[in-house]
Amino acid sequence: MSDPVPSLLDHDHGQCVAGAMARVEQCCAERGLRLTPLRRSVMKALAESHAPVGAYDIVQRLTAAGEPTPPMSVYRVLDFLVAEGLAHRIESRNAYLACTHPHEAGEVVIFLICERCSDTKEVASHAIGRDLAWAARAAGFEPRQRVLEVAGSCARCREADAAPAGAG
Repeated sequence: MSDPVPSLLDHDHGQCVAGAMARVEQCCAERGLRLTPLRRSVMKALAESHAPVGAYDIVQRLTAAGEPTPPMSVYRVLDFLVAEGLAHRIESRNAYLACTHPHEAGEVVIFLICERCSDTKEVASHAIGRDLAWAARAAGFEPRQRVLEVAGSCARCREADAAPAGAG
């Protein structure tokens, strides 16, 4: 099975953005939801980054692109995208990330976040979901979210750290 999030080292980012945009268009069409120009612009801003993006960063990007937008409007769109499963909120960063694929019920979503470059990979684990469900049941606990954030170092940053000084 291939990696659900392409490596930054070897993927066509234009195709990556196009895929995210096609997913949001398809989801909205299937669910009878309006994909307004602002929703499209915010989703595109998220899809253009593999690092979590803050709401005010999106406001700045839209303003620079000639689309000045109030922060509250961006927050409303982000809430919509998260509610529809098209984006995720990365709690530890107070930022958002485009969702790369639909999730099954009970599936745990894991974010692997590079502390150096902020590259964030989204992966899922049925095994962790099963274990979490068992632990929660044993504790009499009902989870609201099944999201884990794991901080560490991505391969690219580890390789850069290992490269001899002056190499490159």
